[in-house]
Amino acid sequence: MNPEFADHLPESWERFSRFFFALGDTTRQQILLVFEPGEEICVNDIARLFKISRPAISHHLKVLRNAELLVSEKRGKEVYYRVNHVYCTEVMRVVHEFVSTQSVVSPQA
Repeated sequence: MNPEFADHLPESWERFSRFFFALGDTTRQQILLVFEPGEEICVNDIARLFKISRPAISHHLKVLRNAELLVSEKRGKEVYYRVNHVYCTEVMRVVHEFVSTQSVVSPQA
C-alpha cells in the first residue's frame, strides 16, 4: 500500500487529470486524430470537418490546449493548432513506467 498518494499525487502526475479528462470526450479524440504527424490546422478548417457549431469546436480546442495536448499559434486573424507530441509522449511514458513496474499477483487457489 502507498498511503502517501491518498494525500497528494506524485509530482510528475499533477497535470495528468486534465490530459485524461480531455481524452474522455469522443469529439476531442476525433479532433486529435484529424492531425497528420507534424501538421498544423487552423480553427476554420477543423470546424468544417465536424457537424457541430464553431463555438463548440472552439470549446473542445480550448480543453485540448489547456490539457497541453494541443499547442496553438495565432497568425494574423487565424489560430493554428498542432498536436503536442512531446508532452503526449512524456505523459504516456510516465503512465507506462507506472504500469510496467506493477506486478499482477494472481490469487492462490
